[in-house]
Amino acid sequence: MKKNRIRLFKPALSNKEIFEIKKVFSKSWVGYGPKVKSFEKMWSKFFKVKHAVGVNSCTAALHTALAVNKFKKGKKVLVPAISFSASAAVVIYCGLTPVFVDINKDDLNMNFEDLKRKFSKDCVAIIPVHFGGHPCHMEKIIPWAKKKRLTVIEDCAETCGGIYKGKKLGTWGDYGCFSFEEKKIMTTGDGGMIVTNDEKKIKNLRSFSFHGWDKDPLLRHKKSLSKSSGKINHWDYDIKELGFKYNMNDLMASIGISQFKQINWLNNSRSNLIKLYMTQLRNCKNIKFTFPYELRNASYWMLSIRCKKRDQLIKYLRKHGIASSVHLKPLPLLTVYKKYKSKIPNALKTWKELVSLPLFPELKKTEVKYITNIVKKFDQNFKNFKK
Repeated sequence: MKKNRIRLFKPALSNKEIFEIKKVFSKSWVGYGPKVKSFEKMWSKFFKVKHAVGVNSCTAALHTALAVNKFKKGKKVLVPAISFSASAAVVIYCGLTPVFVDINKDDLNMNFEDLKRKFSKDCVAIIPVHFGGHPCHMEKIIPWAKKKRLTVIEDCAETCGGIYKGKKLGTWGDYGCFSFEEKKIMTTGDGGMIVTNDEKKIKNLRSFSFHGWDKDPLLRHKKSLSKSSGKINHWDYDIKELGFKYNMNDLMASIGISQFKQINWLNNSRSNLIKLYMTQLRNCKNIKFTFPYELRNASYWMLSIRCKKRDQLIKYLRKHGIASSVHLKPLPLLTVYKKYKSKIPNALKTWKELVSLPLFPELKKTEVKYITNIVKKFDQNFKNFKK
């Protein structure tokens, strides 16, 4: 087992994706086109939302969803202290100020009480992140945010199809933003999606994602093929506001369509592996799970444990051919965010214990048992490892 190093993450790709890619190649149309529209329709139907917009990353989704609101420069956005940097970066992209909210000790998500403490009249939005796929307490956040007139942008980069209290994650807030980066629940290589029911914002969302054009380039092309094309200037367009080059393309969408058809399997496979991890490690004294994994209707992306001798455990795992990592450092510890000081005691303590173990749909049960046996050996000899 040691000779064949066990990866931390691995996308589940097969001939199904190649088959869809070949369809795109046969039409010699790999840019923004009909496949993107088909993928968006599938997505909106699955999530029971009015609109879905395909983009080239979750970062693009978050940025566009925030930018379309045109908040006054300098206003504040509430974000969790532990998240991928994009959750805070998009705030700065928009000329706004991130306010870092501390996390819960038991799941890495926004602490609701600290969220209320960090709120001020300058706050205009909140970006709750379902870290690792574990749901935030949206039943508390949403009514509070509405009272405070805050726009809610759900960061669903690490979940896809998870249901919380009978409602799909990504549909609680004003916008839901998803990631299809190669390691995520499903992949298009890179890529992302925005979902919303906001009829007033959808036109600008699409426009912002394609340079600010006031006309959809695919619709312009279709008009050029229509019988009435000679009566109109199908090529004509205007740019009233600057946009971004954030659109998805048909090549990405073709992979996404194939992956999306397997979404239940992708989620269930991870859940079954998590269940096996929990069974195997249930008696460890020095290892505990980062999340209270609730596997019914779940969409977890990450298998995370906590250990007070984190670095020693990571070295021990590496010695036995097992990849691991730390997800993630608190954002205020990173140089670019240090000036946005915030009291985040839970985040500063918890992150020092975090260890991510391998989790992906095609991970074998025998590999999980090997990994957990190594972790158990570490746990049994815990005192012998110097911190």
